[in-house]
Amino acid sequence: MLAQKHKYPLINREISWLFFNERVLQEAADKTVPLIERLRFLAIFSSNLDEFYRVRVATLSRLGDINSKTKTILGFNPRKILNEIKNIVVRLEKRFDYLYEQEIIKELEAQKIFIINEQQLNVARGNYVREYFRQRVLPTLVPIMLEGEDAAKQLLELKDRHIYFLVKLTFRKRVRYALVEIPSPVISRFLILPENRGLKFIILLDDIIRYCLDDLFFIFEYDTIEAYSIQLTRDAELDIDANVSEKFVDALVRSLQRRDKGRPMRLLYDNDIPLDALNYLVSCMQLDSEALIPGGRYHNFKDFINFPNVGGPSLEYPPMPQLRVNNLELGRSIFSQMTQRDYLVSLPYQSFDYIVHFLREAAMDPKVKEINICLYRLAENSSVINALINAAKNGKKVNCLLELKARFDEEANIYWRNRLVEGGVNVNIGMVQYKVHAKICLIARREKKRMVYYANLATGNFNEKTARIYCDHSLFTVNPLITNDLRRLFRGLEKQVFYRGYKNIITSPLETRQRLYELIAKEIEVARSGKKGYMILKMNSLSDEEMIAKLYEANNAGVNIQLIVRGMCCLVPGQPGFSERITVRSIVDRYLEHARVWIFGNGGEELIYLSSADLMTRNIDRRVEVAFPVFDARIRKEIRDIINIQLRDNTKAREINHLNNNRYIGVKNKIRHRAQQDIYNYLKYKS
Repeated sequence: MLAQKHKYPLINREISWLFFNERVLQEAADKTVPLIERLRFLAIFSSNLDEFYRVRVATLSRLGDINSKTKTILGFNPRKILNEIKNIVVRLEKRFDYLYEQEIIKELEAQKIFIINEQQLNVARGNYVREYFRQRVLPTLVPIMLEGEDAAKQLLELKDRHIYFLVKLTFRKRVRYALVEIPSPVISRFLILPENRGLKFIILLDDIIRYCLDDLFFIFEYDTIEAYSIQLTRDAELDIDANVSEKFVDALVRSLQRRDKGRPMRLLYDNDIPLDALNYLVSCMQLDSEALIPGGRYHNFKDFINFPNVGGPSLEYPPMPQLRVNNLELGRSIFSQMTQRDYLVSLPYQSFDYIVHFLREAAMDPKVKEINICLYRLAENSSVINALINAAKNGKKVNCLLELKARFDEEANIYWRNRLVEGGVNVNIGMVQYKVHAKICLIARREKKRMVYYANLATGNFNEKTARIYCDHSLFTVNPLITNDLRRLFRGLEKQVFYRGYKNIITSPLETRQRLYELIAKEIEVARSGKKGYMILKMNSLSDEEMIAKLYEANNAGVNIQLIVRGMCCLVPGQPGFSERITVRSIVDRYLEHARVWIFGNGGEELIYLSSADLMTRNIDRRVEVAFPVFDARIRKEIRDIINIQLRDNTKAREINHLNNNRYIGVKNKIRHRAQQDIYNYLKYKS
């Protein structure tokens, strides 16, 4: 969709994001992907879509309600985009249902694994299910009878993203409705039934409840009883007063408590629900037609990430044991090894243990005087937090900037904030207007009467859980060209001010835009001089319109541009007069591509930066981000080799084009390249 206020091609960011999520769905459709993994891609697709409605659709809905001038300001009509979103989502949901019901279920059955519903239980399995229901499930269920004026109130108080049954009880002369909340994740969504002659059976909690509705509604003498799944997705954006103090934490907690009461954005309902029951819901909840999304029998499909593998290892990806980093030993001091050279950890192929070891050593080393770190998202049982608390207990000065506004991690980060404060850590919760998204750590160590600084800078979070599934780079360095800039940056963050004029790192919110423009301008100058001007930019998302305009300008000046964009991409490649020299590919595979890498030809003296920032307006202008140059020649070569491997991918790479058809790039010379597997092998055998 071309925005009206622009003279150059752009695709709407929400529509582009939906095409990204379609690439996730492609993985579920790919028969070369192990069967259980295909189920998990369905779960990821579903979880992504939930968040999309909670945030992006919620924002569009707010904009659409403001006034008629919104279209002129934005360059598109929010209501029109909402309608287009619904059309795409309905199409994707149908594809989703087909993949699950007609392909994956049948392929599981070929493996002698049967997901059965309440109508497929024989007497023995039925007795097993009913006993399980009475012992484990029934005590958690409290039906709500929907009666009169209270019915609308009860329905409007549905919890965000929770699964409910709308139960229809039919009597001789009337119909009554009730609500039953499915108690997941309190109780596992899946029950493995006793195996019989090599056949394995699994039933969902939803169908256990359906089977035992008579135990739940035993006091009613109904003629028929039916249950249909519904799930409400709400506006998850937070409204917080702009004052930074202890009061901010209280304001954030109150805002989080209101999140479950946010405006309804989407009602996903079982497509088999009778029309009268659906009309009853719509009438009580007063939902817009855009909010009504027909779906399958089961909602909250994200639970299928934990679908039990009862069929053996061949149904999942084979393990890829984490690799060591050449010449960086966990059994020795990280500090002593860093004084010899820089090191790069490429996650998840190599272990996050190096980062934990770095922090643990800092916590114990008597020469370490101070630790500065920025944290955004953390693991549930965070070794990073434990190391920082232990460092404080050992007398180190520990300064932690913890971003409380990390979306959907707010509650967890409030918990960690309290733990850190109790442990003696100096916690800075940042500024309301700006999220601190940089992934940086700086350690000060006294050596021979002077202070030496050890740094870790990364493209991804200090999170040992996501480090096993996110592809990121983490750099260890003592190079003063970088550490001196970091010292100044941390001083500014402590004072809650932003400095300009860093010599080597590139920071948001004040400098990233201008520095990137300068780097692009240099490539334009090189190309116009008759030499080879080029850029290779890898990121999660590309949506900043001014940056896209600069890339179009570079294209028209003769600069060759290769983009690797996992998620949304508002730039349209291959358009005459705008982007003939721009190619865009997206890699969706076993691991989540998360690294941000910027490569500029620079007239033959290639520049390589790693960054925490995507090329989105929020990252450039409204967040604290850090991009950092790679100076070490060996690491520069390693990053360049990894990028070249990704540019060769013809197995999991899709072409982003004006058709938005997610076409696989495909094999041309009979040699198949799969970037993530090839990168693993490259690092494994690299000397």
